[in-house]
Amino acid sequence: MKNKKLIQLKNRQKHRELLRRERKNEPAFERVKPTKIVKPRILIICEGKNTEPSYFRQFRLSSATIEAIGEGFNTLSLVNRAIELSRKNRYDKKWVVFDRDPNPDNPSQASDFNEAIKLAHINGFGVAYSNQAFEYWIILHFNDHQGGPMDRRQYGDKINESLAQYSVYYDFAGCKLITDEIFELLDGIDEQTRKDRKRLAIMRAKRNYKLFDHMNPAAEESSTTVYKLVEELLRYM
Repeated sequence: MKNKKLIQLKNRQKHRELLRRERKNEPAFERVKPTKIVKPRILIICEGKNTEPSYFRQFRLSSATIEAIGEGFNTLSLVNRAIELSRKNRYDKKWVVFDRDPNPDNPSQASDFNEAIKLAHINGFGVAYSNQAFEYWIILHFNDHQGGPMDRRQYGDKINESLAQYSVYYDFAGCKLITDEIFELLDGIDEQTRKDRKRLAIMRAKRNYKLFDHMNPAAEESSTTVYKLVEELLRYM
């Protein structure tokens, strides 16, 4: 009996030893460290301090981050300022947003506008310009304007004619903010066509843009390339 117990004890020891050896030969599984997903950063430098930044900051992107800055500079001075700001941090996409403001007292304004577009492209910026003003892009969400002259002083009334039925008002003469209520309408569905208003605005802006040869953007009224920036942002929704 004593021998039998001794044999069983030795067998258990051998079994434990065998298990230890097998464990030593097992591959080592390292814990996978979680990887941080870095979202692309999009820099948008705007001429206006209120309208454009308040519009672009309301885009809710799932796979990118927006930094929209209103500088108060225009055309060439804005592009030079944008170049300076873009060097302070790393950005994956860079855009400038500015208007063509007709001013008979400043004969160089048209050439400055065209040169600003060229300078921005040379320095890797996308350009979202409007001729005459950014509000023309807003109008295209509600009004199928076919191009041709429209004085910027008409823009506020045009927008508010469209907003009146929703009891929403755009303060064109004052703060010029794109409020949550206005942005919600821009982001909504057109009742007549049952189409997304942003998509309608993009379609209309593209059509009007194609009416020109772009040799002299300062003379191409009414047109806007804001649709290019919005298309870019929609890819990150």
